[in-house]
Amino acid sequence: MAGPGLELLFASVRPVLSRPQDALVCFIHWEFVSHGLRCVGMGDKAGADEKGSELLPEGWCDNKELYTLRYGKNDTSEVLLKALPVENTLIVNVLELQTEKVCDLTLSMEEFIDHDSLQQYDRVYKNLSELRSRFVSEIISPLLWSKEEKKEVTSEPKQDPLRVPNRDPRSHPTPWYNLPSHRTDPRRNFPYGAADLDPLGGHSGGMVFDPLRSGQPRPRFDPLRGLPPGAVPPGARFDPFGPVGPGHPGPDPNHLPPPGYDDMFL
Repeated sequence: MAGPGLELLFASVRPVLSRPQDALVCFIHWEFVSHGLRCVGMGDKAGADEKGSELLPEGWCDNKELYTLRYGKNDTSEVLLKALPVENTLIVNVLELQTEKVCDLTLSMEEFIDHDSLQQYDRVYKNLSELRSRFVSEIISPLLWSKEEKKEVTSEPKQDPLRVPNRDPRSHPTPWYNLPSHRTDPRRNFPYGAADLDPLGGHSGGMVFDPLRSGQPRPRFDPLRGLPPGAVPPGARFDPFGPVGPGHPGPDPNHLPPPGYDDMFL
């Protein structure tokens, strides 16, 4: 089914319709008008005092060998339409004048026009849904809709470039996982995965729990522990003896068992 307006347009041009391509060009004109354009004149070049109209201009189908019409939104040519009948087809060529983008469409007159019913609106068009679908997808969509999308993109406000945030907690509030000097949230929970949430590298570690960085204070190891007073002169270089003993802080360096330790066959 056609939308509103095509029947009225057809009635206004019916007296001059004499060939199937006339009816097809009438339909194409209606499609442009339905999508917000107006016909501003005929021929390749603009004339004096042209004004956009929903109607086809007088003499639009005098030349049966080539139809040339111009369309725009503000009485200015924006789109140039040329329709060329070749045997039993109509080759449609549409040029967007500003960008010089071209779209083409070839329509079979037998498929879409009833030659014997040129004066009857309810019978002249065949497969109208298919005709509209092809025209929209091959002409309107790539030509007019892409143009509107470009206007929307250029009209959007410019965004500020990516800036690295200031990590000084005194300059702005900072989430608990970004605080450089506190490794717990207000509930004193260790912020597991905080480094993975910070792509700018403000933390060390990751999702694996590190008992040496649990956020809890650890006693400092005393290398002279267990030695009698004066055993090591002041300022002397001294390496601690043997293992540091059971009272040393932190986990056993060998706190992870070797692979397969519980396999009796190894």
